[in-house]
Amino acid sequence: MAMFDLHGRVAVVSGASSGIGVQMAKALAGQGADMAIMARRKEKLEEVAAEIRALGVRCLPVQCDVTSTESIKKAVETIVKEYGRVDILLNNAGNAHMAPFLEYPDDGWESTVAVDLTAVFKVAREFGRVMAKNNYGRIINTASMYGLVGATASTVGYQAAKGGVVNLTRQIAVEMAQYNVTCNAICPGFFPTPLTKEALSSPQWQEYVNAMVPMKRNGRDGELNAAIVYLASDEASYTTGTVTVVDGGYTAM
Repeated sequence: MAMFDLHGRVAVVSGASSGIGVQMAKALAGQGADMAIMARRKEKLEEVAAEIRALGVRCLPVQCDVTSTESIKKAVETIVKEYGRVDILLNNAGNAHMAPFLEYPDDGWESTVAVDLTAVFKVAREFGRVMAKNNYGRIINTASMYGLVGATASTVGYQAAKGGVVNLTRQIAVEMAQYNVTCNAICPGFFPTPLTKEALSSPQWQEYVNAMVPMKRNGRDGELNAAIVYLASDEASYTTGTVTVVDGGYTAM
């Protein structure tokens, strides 16, 4: 068997209707995993599912609000009914509110923490129960390099939540090891998405990247794939509680 072969595995990706969630889902599908993709926008999910099926695997689009425990439970039920199990969870849904710390509003804080931290906990817990029963699982939480350091960006809720994801990952890893379930975090740097592509390609942004990122560029499509595929694989069976940073050296400065 080739290394990092995911044929026969079932993978779930949340936040999979756009951006890096789509890239990550396609990375797992490209290694042979059958997929379930979750997000709130059903129409976008259907489009992504069609693209994933073209890679030769099954793909089930599931509408889900990751801030709702009831919605998550329903998604778990739907996916398990379709596939019988879940082997891999990529916990990727995210959100951010921007405002200076001293003016940061309560609702901005609460909505960011609800999606970026509390939902990560809830989704991992509900799918983790399925994995524990099957005595196998790979949980990968999307944190951020901003979960490890401060930033010039005024997004204090995002930084706090992503820092929480990093330590949540460690605790899940400790408690789930007895069930042969690993839990690791990935911390991406600057990766353009449909929402940020224009801002991250401006001359002002390039000047900032030149000063702050040793590789002097944004991340490119596909540069998260190897880390995701490794952490999802059988080969990562002794890797748990770790934080993989893919940021062009930003946090090394």
